[in-house]
Amino acid sequence: MVTQHPTIVQVGDVLLTSEILTEYFCCDYEKCKGICCVEGDAGAPVTLDEISGIEDSLDTVWDDLSAQAQAVIDRQGVSYVDSEGDLVTSIVNGKDCVFTCYQGEACLCALERAYRQGKTTFCKPISCSLYPIREKRFSNGTVGLNYSRWDVCRDAITKGRELRIPLYQFLREPLIQRFGEDWYDELCQLAAELSQ
Repeated sequence: MVTQHPTIVQVGDVLLTSEILTEYFCCDYEKCKGICCVEGDAGAPVTLDEISGIEDSLDTVWDDLSAQAQAVIDRQGVSYVDSEGDLVTSIVNGKDCVFTCYQGEACLCALERAYRQGKTTFCKPISCSLYPIREKRFSNGTVGLNYSRWDVCRDAITKGRELRIPLYQFLREPLIQRFGEDWYDELCQLAAELSQ
């Protein structure tokens, strides 16, 4: 059942801000160089299952990590609990994700690169794939999705508007990965209703 409120909509048991359906977004890696992996004050949110996948991939990506990242992982592991009480990937110097590696000026995820090369079975945390959508689980088990606006993504907003790609369409694959195809179809139906 789909219900709608002024700024919050519901698809199945997931609450989301309506701007996920109405705002345009398309990452422009040539301009941003993957800056979302190195800016911010906390790592990417992770689950316990994802930590297990990361740890299983660690030997494969270890040599791709900076010496500083290796030292952080040796000291505290691949994750920590941030100031908001969320489990997140470890970071270097208060901002860079420990799994950031560089190719020229571009920031890459060492985990994702190893996965795409067929070296591991774990790609990266779903929170990274879903960004700029952030997920929050409430105490009653309800999941909330919010569009996290961040200045480093201004080029993605511009490109999304030029190409007229709504955020939920840009993130189709990770949304299906996280919530399933039926849920995504229901989301698309709601988006069509809102656009009328």
